[in-house]
Amino acid sequence: MHDAIEPGRTSWSELLTPRYSAATTTLCLGVALFAFNGFLVSTSLPTAVREIGGLELISWAFTLYLVLSIIGGASGALLKARLGARTALVGSALVFLAGTLIAAFASSMTEVLIGRALQGMGEGIIAATCYALIPELFPSRLVAKVFGAEAVVWAVAAFGGPLVSGLLTEHLSWRAAFLVNVPMAFIFLALVFRIVPKFSGEVQRMSVPFLRLSAIGCGIMLVALASIMQTVAMEILFVVGAAVVLASVIAVDRRSRTPLFPSDAFALNSTVGIGLWIVLFMPVAQAVTSVYLVMTLQNLWGYGPTKAGAFNATFAIAWSICAILVANLQNPRHRAWMIRLGPTLLVAGLAIIVFGFSGDMPLVVMLGQILIGTGFGVSWGFLSQTVMESARSGERDRASALLPTLQSVGYAIGAAVSGLAANAAGYPEATTPDALRDATITIFIVSTIIGLGALAAGYALPLKRKTRLAIEMQKN
Repeated sequence: MHDAIEPGRTSWSELLTPRYSAATTTLCLGVALFAFNGFLVSTSLPTAVREIGGLELISWAFTLYLVLSIIGGASGALLKARLGARTALVGSALVFLAGTLIAAFASSMTEVLIGRALQGMGEGIIAATCYALIPELFPSRLVAKVFGAEAVVWAVAAFGGPLVSGLLTEHLSWRAAFLVNVPMAFIFLALVFRIVPKFSGEVQRMSVPFLRLSAIGCGIMLVALASIMQTVAMEILFVVGAAVVLASVIAVDRRSRTPLFPSDAFALNSTVGIGLWIVLFMPVAQAVTSVYLVMTLQNLWGYGPTKAGAFNATFAIAWSICAILVANLQNPRHRAWMIRLGPTLLVAGLAIIVFGFSGDMPLVVMLGQILIGTGFGVSWGFLSQTVMESARSGERDRASALLPTLQSVGYAIGAAVSGLAANAAGYPEATTPDALRDATITIFIVSTIIGLGALAAGYALPLKRKTRLAIEMQKN
């Protein structure tokens, strides 16, 4: 159990003490596997295609990874409960490692796709299990700092990933870029054996809800396929179909004896339920910048790839800096206002980007991007911690593990919705600056409207002064 330490005495250096340093490193490395892998692959894969062919399948290298990572994440809490965290992490890390090696030594795009699918499955389970371990390995006073440290990992990956991958691909081989994951995976495995205790309970017979997991995969696949439909009507049909499938999974899961999600997931009368809506809506609204900002900067204002990428990375920088700055807040009331401030800044940032594009003002667009990153930075750690600590008895693991999975679902849905808006606004056919600007403004207006959902949920969140778990962890 954690020693009782006054909240005022908490400091960043405590994460680096012998008691917590290995746990901090392990969780950050679990995040790094996911973050760096995405940037490494996106930079090196075009070169791989030129060598082994399969250009028509390149988008599936990302789609399969996303779908399988969400399925893996959805099963993370169940695997932790049935096998123990150590076995779940070791097994998923080995699956990720196998996928990495298959992709790195592939001789065809089909083999790359198999490797990427295994990478996605393994990393989805790793991310979900690592989130579930946070409240077990750290006292409540340090949880926000753990999320701050993970935000720094994302920022480093946003800059270092493309740079490392580009240098390796250019001077050695695209395969070397894939193989960067290998030493990281082995270090992660060694740390898991060191800090994650052996499962003390009896390994139970696995009753895996294959039907629900398959339905989740189908729902996300429908979202992904919506972006390649030829007509807006078909895109809408696929997105609506995905929503129906995913909503049905949640409804069935609530009545299941082997639930994947907390019993009040997405309920409108609980902290966990409303908190999960915020966790979903914020990435849905922000995804538009990940998909269309760099492309628009290049096509509208003539930015080069490096300049546009650095412009886009201001989001990650703002997130990391702000997550560090607010992590010392201990007052529950102040944390509650940070959670509400996050969606507020998100909506303001998206609206400012609309204004910036309408007036051809790049610095204003950058300000909007920074505000969006600031919104995530000031709220995401406290929001995640609130959902974890507000979970009902026996459901903390399911609530915690759902957070990174739901974030990925949000980005997938956001990419599909922004693609739908782009096609409806004529973005792909825009050949003049005015047409491109008008289409871009439409896309960002749609995302701003979606952000209002996160804003409304933020102010509806029934926050308590101290949750049950926070009180228990401060007592022990």
